[in-house]
Amino acid sequence: MLNRIMKYIGAMMTLWILSCVSAPLVAQDTQSPKQLRAYQLDSSEEIIFDGSVDENFWDQIEPATDFRQQEPNEGARATEKTEVRIAYDEEYLYLGVILYDSEPSKIKANQKRRDVRIVADERFTWIFDTFNDQRNAYFLEINPNGLRTDGLISTGQGNSINLNWDGIWDARTIIGDFGWSAEIKIPFRTLNFNIESDRWGANFMRVIRRKSETALWTGYHRNQGIDRPQDAGLLTGLTGMSQGLGLEVVPFGILQGSEQRDTAGDDTDTHTNIDGGFDVNYSITPSLKASLTVNTDFAEAEVDQRQVNLTRFPLFFPEQRDFFLEGANIYEFAPSSGVNPYFSRRIGLQGGSPIPISYGARLLGNSGDYNLALLHVRTGEKGAVDPENFSVARIKRNIGSESTVGVIYTRRSTQNDGSQSPTLQNRHTFGGDLELGTSNFMGNNNLQFQAFFVFHNSPYASDDTSDVWDRSSRGIRLNFPNQPWSGHVSYREFGNAFDPAVGFTPRNAFRRLQPSIGYTPQFSGSNVIQQVGWGIRFEHLTDLDFKLLTQDLTFTFFDIGLMSGDRLALHLRRNYERLERPFDLKRDGSIILPVDEYVNWIARANLQTASYRKVSVEANFESGGFWSGNRTEYGAEVTLRPFPGIELSPEYIRTDVKLPEGHFSADLVRFEANIDLTTSLFLTSNIQFDNLSDLLAMNNRLRWIVVPGSDLYLVYNHNWIDRAVGFRTIQRSGALKVSYTHRF
Repeated sequence: MLNRIMKYIGAMMTLWILSCVSAPLVAQDTQSPKQLRAYQLDSSEEIIFDGSVDENFWDQIEPATDFRQQEPNEGARATEKTEVRIAYDEEYLYLGVILYDSEPSKIKANQKRRDVRIVADERFTWIFDTFNDQRNAYFLEINPNGLRTDGLISTGQGNSINLNWDGIWDARTIIGDFGWSAEIKIPFRTLNFNIESDRWGANFMRVIRRKSETALWTGYHRNQGIDRPQDAGLLTGLTGMSQGLGLEVVPFGILQGSEQRDTAGDDTDTHTNIDGGFDVNYSITPSLKASLTVNTDFAEAEVDQRQVNLTRFPLFFPEQRDFFLEGANIYEFAPSSGVNPYFSRRIGLQGGSPIPISYGARLLGNSGDYNLALLHVRTGEKGAVDPENFSVARIKRNIGSESTVGVIYTRRSTQNDGSQSPTLQNRHTFGGDLELGTSNFMGNNNLQFQAFFVFHNSPYASDDTSDVWDRSSRGIRLNFPNQPWSGHVSYREFGNAFDPAVGFTPRNAFRRLQPSIGYTPQFSGSNVIQQVGWGIRFEHLTDLDFKLLTQDLTFTFFDIGLMSGDRLALHLRRNYERLERPFDLKRDGSIILPVDEYVNWIARANLQTASYRKVSVEANFESGGFWSGNRTEYGAEVTLRPFPGIELSPEYIRTDVKLPEGHFSADLVRFEANIDLTTSLFLTSNIQFDNLSDLLAMNNRLRWIVVPGSDLYLVYNHNWIDRAVGFRTIQRSGALKVSYTHRF
């Protein structure tokens, strides 16, 4: 089998080398990247930070302009003029942006909340590739209210924007009869960059919501975009920036109280405590930062979105804790290949409940062509959970113009009390991944190749039932992400004992082949339809002896995007499943599905109205065969925006299952209310209930950004369980947390 895999990799590599060699011969777009020169302020020039781009020095700066449409008419000039100017002094980078609008009364400006994607409003977005390596970039955006969102971009298969990175920066905006404008101030201490280079990658994007228009300074083709640093222009003229001493201290204090009751409501356990801790960050170089966290607390973290699990496998929940989210773009391993040798929720969480973290240390950043992420965390004891040490090392090296090769290592060491038999030993995981990318395949098309291999030792020293091949996973993936044609093919294998100790693996012991193809033409001459997508996706999954376990064939009959921003899609899927052991569907013994082969057809429809409307709706309907019977699922989420800063989102999902083995219905209700008084003060209330767990949960979170980098959180949680006599409180807790950032 190893020889077979190596042959696959060799064939893919041959194709890759041929494409990369031939690409320059057929390239169609050989223009030099656009450039924008930053203006260095002298001591007599001062910015009045009010959102009005009217200081005299702004007039001396040549702006970035000539934006081109990506949507709806690719390559056409933007319908409204945009001007971007950049200035800087020793400590700050400034942006002066004027976004002209011929109908300023129609500017959409509802959202105010920090760190949310701007989906309902006009927005101005920009990226800074501070190392100009065309692989990673800072992502920042604002709306006409001065809402600030930021994140980190990492390229490769499955381009991702990690919106949980929080930079310290500020923005001011105004709306006038000309349109709207913004002044933005970013401390150089917020960014990692190469102090020896005066060139950053940069790109700018504007969205005019009512026109469904997206326009970019460069990289405006549909197979490009703001999330691809390799399509950015250049920001030049940056010299003499300072990060000060590079030392940042963030102390915090927290007051917590909780009450726990048994389900009968008879016994109550009350606990109150005052605690504190701190984080220390130090920039060893302008591109490499070391951090230490002591007595870490995550009381302010957002709650997980509840899901009803009717599958045989565990569900994936995203990380919500800030300490583990920073650097997530470097930790990414073979994205889109479904392998997670490092999953941060394995640290400090057990069954969704927090485990105390005594301390943690990390090193993040860049050194030359290398991207580094090192982490060590010590967790404490809680109940039957013993103290543990977690170590993670991730190194990626840039190769060529758009490619990387990387390795990852994790270690988990449990301080065992001796009662467990056999005793856990230190668990080590090793992995390597290769990402090859080009934007010049057969002209200006994107082509990406990926390969990975991961293995780990046995958790028990006495275990001789598995070998390295059983405890490993491996795979390759070729991706063609373009417009109007797109497609991919991937192959992966997971051994029957593959279960990395600091990773996430919902399923193992399989071989999986998955190809797909899509066609999404644009209707540039239409005033109604923007694009229509068709596609076929196939999955063929066998056990390690090539016996078929799962087969999925999905047809996208249409996925229509309208010029209004509304969307409608219809899919049909044929599913084959082989059950090799009985399946407890509800995990309570009430419905047991027998060993058998199951073939079903399922239809799914989706309707989504434009997000800028005061009332927007996303509705889903799915119906068809389900194991030995049928399932119908329908759900809708309504988003109400009656006034700027107010967003109410009720959601209901109903699942009806009818099987010879039994019938049941699952109801899931979610309600989220966001009340944003200003762009620095906001309240969230999140309520969730499902009738399978009979648990009603409420999470309320008030956040006040006193100044950028310093926050006050007030959190209240309350859980009830539904009993015959009504809802009974089983847990409630409250926390007041204050943090302050001081930079030297």
